[in-house]
Amino acid sequence: QVQLVESGGGLVQAGGSLRVSCAASGRTSNTDFMGWFRQAPGKEREFVAAITWSGATKYADSVQGRFTVSRDNTKNTLYLQMNGLKPEDTAVYYCAARSWGSAGSFYISSYDYPYWGQGTQVTVSS
Repeated sequence: QVQLVESGGGLVQAGGSLRVSCAASGRTSNTDFMGWFRQAPGKEREFVAAITWSGATKYADSVQGRFTVSRDNTKNTLYLQMNGLKPEDTAVYYCAARSWGSAGSFYISSYDYPYWGQGTQVTVSS
């Protein structure tokens, strides 16, 4: 129903910035709720940021103040601007979409999202 493709990952030094993108196609009306998750080797996939259709956002404590999630609904694209990167931010970053939910709620569990991209690698060196 929805296809998600991430891009923009790469290698950056600590303190640097990257912007990763997620292009949605297919039934993009099923993307009212979207999120970014990341997974480092040997660790569970963890929540990074979430955004609603209207642009309301929520962030994990570990990235609050450094990362900014946004979306361009006319382009069906989700973004994650990452500033002040730290080595512990190194992970594969995944975008996810959910087709429905409560308007006043945020979804921060990976189990809440049925649609996922393939991921893009972000590596932060010291």
